[in-house]
Amino acid sequence: MPTENKSNGSGRRAKASAGGSEVIYNRIAVLRAERGVSRRALAEALGVHYQTVGYLERGEYSPSLHLAMRIARYFEVPVEVVFSTEPFPRIGQ
Repeated sequence: MPTENKSNGSGRRAKASAGGSEVIYNRIAVLRAERGVSRRALAEALGVHYQTVGYLERGEYSPSLHLAMRIARYFEVPVEVVFSTEPFPRIGQ
């Protein structure tokens, strides 16, 4: 299936199918920065490779439902605070 890159409004790119219905936006980088958590520390806590966290943050990889829920639990927020099918509003707007 062909893919295209779409901007999510924060400078991050998210991959989508040609129909555009598979774009998953996320706030992982924002949540990490707010809490002072490195990619490596988050990856270790989740049991994934640190590069996986980078792929997730850039929208190059969509997490499984299980991983998405583990990420939300790590940050102690509902999953919809971390992930969305719509772009998140830019901070300060």
